[in-house]
Amino acid sequence: MGLPITLAEIGPRLSAGAFILNSGLGKRGADAEAAAGLHGFASGTYPFLKGIAPEQFAKGLAATEIGIGAALLTPFVPTFVAGALLTGFSGGLLGLYLKTPGMRKEGSLAPTPEGLAVAKDVWLLGIGVGLMTRGVVDRTPRVTVKKARRYADRQAKQAAREARRAARAA
Repeated sequence: MGLPITLAEIGPRLSAGAFILNSGLGKRGADAEAAAGLHGFASGTYPFLKGIAPEQFAKGLAATEIGIGAALLTPFVPTFVAGALLTGFSGGLLGLYLKTPGMRKEGSLAPTPEGLAVAKDVWLLGIGVGLMTRGVVDRTPRVTVKKARRYADRQAKQAAREARRAARAA
């Protein structure tokens, strides 16, 4: 049985997956101050997060990053699924960039020095969209060796039958 990924997908999945997994592992033991900082930044852009305790938010964010990073690094997770997870996550990060005051130069998408750390996450969105596209458009049905042999055997038997018929008719 073949894996649901191709060799061309390994690089993007490895780079994004390792980056996000490392980020999540680093947030696992966030102290109260770090959790409050993460929560304050996110809830300023996404008000529905204000009702979540900062420590709970940091733990949830860490678990989410670990899960997405692991999914990207796991070869049997289908490409489209890994891409969809990455696209959703990076879309949220870019929402922070686009909606948080001071992240962009006035009237522009160009980042300020403060926004550069978040703006760089656009590469994650690009990888996610690329993986989703690859998962939908560039797929050809996977043929196992066993299926290929059965098909070849059927073709050979059909050819032999047709040859016998032609010999009898001659």
